[in-house]
Amino acid sequence: MSATKKRRIHAQKRLPTTEGGNVQLLLIQSVDSLGNQGDVVNVRPGFARNYLLPQGLATVASDHHKRMVEKHRAKLLEIEQARLKTLRDLANLISQQSVTIEANANEEGHLYGSVSAPDIVSALKALNIAVTNDQIRLEGVLKELGLYTVRVHLHNDIESELKVWVVPTVQDEAKK
Repeated sequence: MSATKKRRIHAQKRLPTTEGGNVQLLLIQSVDSLGNQGDVVNVRPGFARNYLLPQGLATVASDHHKRMVEKHRAKLLEIEQARLKTLRDLANLISQQSVTIEANANEEGHLYGSVSAPDIVSALKALNIAVTNDQIRLEGVLKELGLYTVRVHLHNDIESELKVWVVPTVQDEAKK
């Protein structure tokens, strides 16, 4: 490959920067701690190139894209409101639920392992409630039998609490 061709390819991948060296992007989807859908944000070039653009969360903030967003802002707002309503309903459903997780424990009630976010997600999945591991916010590891209150973070403004019962496995009960 010739040197001019390499330069041409590199120039195509270069993002337009602002005075401070940041890149101005238009958010396609809301990103926690950055902005909401339709916002124009300034971010570092590496964050834009390695995360926001490949994940489809943002696009370069050209005049054309800005006009398109202004034109469709009402539709975007309606879609976002419907999404938030769905998440609020899910949060309400989660707060009314409690899950029971069986774990191996000794006589004092200390677990041989621990209960973690994937265990809670699979217990919720059994109740037909779909959440991801990163939405479960544990304040520490669950290493003892008992009742715990776990936060479930669904959106910037929407959180719910879930009651988690950690009980000994049936085999442990048979030994006592």
